[in-house]
Amino acid sequence: MDDLYDAIASGAELSSVAARELHERGFVVLPGPVASAEMERATNVYDAMLASASVHDVHAGSTTTRVNDFVNRGNEFDALYVFPPLLQACCRTIGGGFKLSSLHARTLRPHTAAQELHVDVDRASADWPLVGFILMIDEFRPDNGATRFVPGTHHWSHKPEAVMTDRRADYDGQLLATGPAGSLIVFNGSTWHGHAANTSDGPRRSLQGAFIPRTGRAATDFSGRMRSETRERLGAVARYVLSL
Repeated sequence: MDDLYDAIASGAELSSVAARELHERGFVVLPGPVASAEMERATNVYDAMLASASVHDVHAGSTTTRVNDFVNRGNEFDALYVFPPLLQACCRTIGGGFKLSSLHARTLRPHTAAQELHVDVDRASADWPLVGFILMIDEFRPDNGATRFVPGTHHWSHKPEAVMTDRRADYDGQLLATGPAGSLIVFNGSTWHGHAANTSDGPRRSLQGAFIPRTGRAATDFSGRMRSETRERLGAVARYVLSL
């Protein structure tokens, strides 16, 4: 396991510029693992996976609909959670052994309000530091609920609720993480963030997940849910990040 971690950490696919943005701003937008020419097919696969999901894996919140566990729904998105720049970001941010905690589809419904600014994990948690990631299935635009971040807040010790009476409101200096379909947002889970309002007439689809320290407790028990056909196709890096 240590050899695999060292091999991941020694890679150079995450550029120094991207690494600096992640460290200083708390988030960075990268080209993702799905080629632009393949995004139409990826979108169709995404929709088919959602349509075939068990009701037990579907959760409808106030603004989004989420479908759990995209590890066990086929191999089309396997490249996402072993994407070298993403894993190297984990090495830099978590600073030691890590594992995948969650990987789910999340569709932001049209005409929905902004999400409250929040952090993903408490600093006292065994799951901190956390590295989040969002693959844009649709283009992320200012009008369809692109994720907003407050740069540098991952260096702050307080949470947004300590200083904001309305966490859905804009915060001075916030930035929208926009990009074409196929782009990948990588962020420090302590950076204040939340989706903006989707004022458009269409949904905004994404695949989202998080990595946590290897000693933390994953949100999804991938090992317990693992199908035999999934296990058979996994390579060494995938087995490492899934803690198998």
